[in-house]
Amino acid sequence: LESFINEAKDGKTFTVEFIKKDGTPRVMNARLGVKKGTTGEGMKYKPTERGLLPVYDMQKGGFRMINFATITAYTIHGRRVENLSYSDSEIKTEEL
Repeated sequence: LESFINEAKDGKTFTVEFIKKDGTPRVMNARLGVKKGTTGEGMKYKPTERGLLPVYDMQKGGFRMINFATITAYTIHGRRVENLSYSDSEIKTEEL
């Protein structure tokens, strides 16, 4: 997953599949590093410390949080990775 985040930092669109908080599956086309619509103030907390990945949802046109623990697959640069499983302690990300 760490390599996925590093690949996605270049601003390219990627597809991520995950289980939403209500238990339903979701497929999202998203990007990291979008600045549109932000104030520049930043968030009051660091999402990665809470196991969350802040992304821009390209379909809905807004920012969303994805729980690392519920990601089941992703596709980036034409490469698909499935069957992800890890613990929160394995996720090491630098500031996005």
